[in-house]
Amino acid sequence: MNVLLWHVHGSWTTAFVQGRHDYLLPVTPDRDADGLGRARTWDWPASAREVTPEALREEQVDVVVLQRRRDLELVREWLGREPGRDLPAVFLEHNAPGLEPGDGPVPHTRHPMADRDDIPIAHVTHFNRLFYDNGRAPTTVIEHGIVDPGERYTGELARAAVVTNEPVRRGRTVGADLLPGLAAAAPVDVFGMGLSGLHQQYGLDPDRVALHDDPPQAAMHAELARRRVYVHPVRWTSLGLSLLEAMHLGMPVVGLATTEAVEAVPAEAGILSTRPERLWEAVRELLHDQDAARLAGKAARAAALERYGLGRFLHDWDRLLEEVTR
Repeated sequence: MNVLLWHVHGSWTTAFVQGRHDYLLPVTPDRDADGLGRARTWDWPASAREVTPEALREEQVDVVVLQRRRDLELVREWLGREPGRDLPAVFLEHNAPGLEPGDGPVPHTRHPMADRDDIPIAHVTHFNRLFYDNGRAPTTVIEHGIVDPGERYTGELARAAVVTNEPVRRGRTVGADLLPGLAAAAPVDVFGMGLSGLHQQYGLDPDRVALHDDPPQAAMHAELARRRVYVHPVRWTSLGLSLLEAMHLGMPVVGLATTEAVEAVPAEAGILSTRPERLWEAVRELLHDQDAARLAGKAARAAALERYGLGRFLHDWDRLLEEVTR
């Protein structure tokens, strides 16, 4: 079938477009948020193709995967069709509640689709489905799937790795304020987008905290795998795909025991705690015991492959798309 979706979340879309359908990705002249088109740093198949808004009306669209409230408006404007009524639709919810403007307080956040029963909400974690007020909307959970980067862990560098986007803007939400404590326990490499100003914002020593701004995914995976331990300091998130990618690489995990992380990371794969002091202690232990780090990393990879494998993810999405188009 022909699936219309916007390029909103690059890592998630990388997994989704590996399926057996044709994927229509809107592209605008300036490649803004309404038309990013194909990713330029991820490996996407030819079945994921760019379509201009003008050309979209000439396409056969069988189903749309909505990811933002604005997507409903764009379907009406560009296709002249109403999602959920004369065009089968699914609303994919990436975020934990409370992260978008107008969400309202957690745990009373009402989902924007809560008053509709013609568009099912597909949450990416069970935590998200639990914490949103979904109203009368049908709901399901399709957990993440990862294109396996392979077991590449060497842990040769006695350093901690963190992946985060826009930590200066997002601050406490992504645990940016915890970086000074982590840097006191280990040298740190921070990978991600929008890292400018991080040292100044949190008084970080450049000799202890190195920034790697927006590396290509393949290059980031190679560099992550050389670090001894992956640290996930995020307070409030859906479930970071970078965490699951690190586990696939075979990295041990040290992170906050919040949101869905407590389901994703088994005890043998590392340490989760709500006490930062315990996390920094665990980082020091793994830095000094490479054998323990390697064993924890193997457990992390085994758990990630079992729960977040690409095959299961694509099967779950096939089943949902078939249901809404039936």
